Amino acid sequence: MNMNPQEMLPFIIPLALAELALLAFTLHHILTHKTYKHGNRLLWVIVAIVGMQFIGPVLYFVLGKEDN
Repeated sequence: MNMNPQEMLPFIIPLALAELALLAFTLHHILTHKTYKHGNRLLWVIVAIVGMQFIGPVLYFVLGKEDN
């Protein structure tokens, strides 16, 4: 059941694209809004970038995004 990297590409590429799209959307939202439930802009940019693999963006939308 050993898979070489070329066999895994059909699974890795869409996942990587989804991660980058979510990160881009999150950063756009952080940079275009002025208020947050917790923390400030710099904190959420750091959390989103450091926790890029879904965790950072999800944390922002759950804990940081101000409900309008």
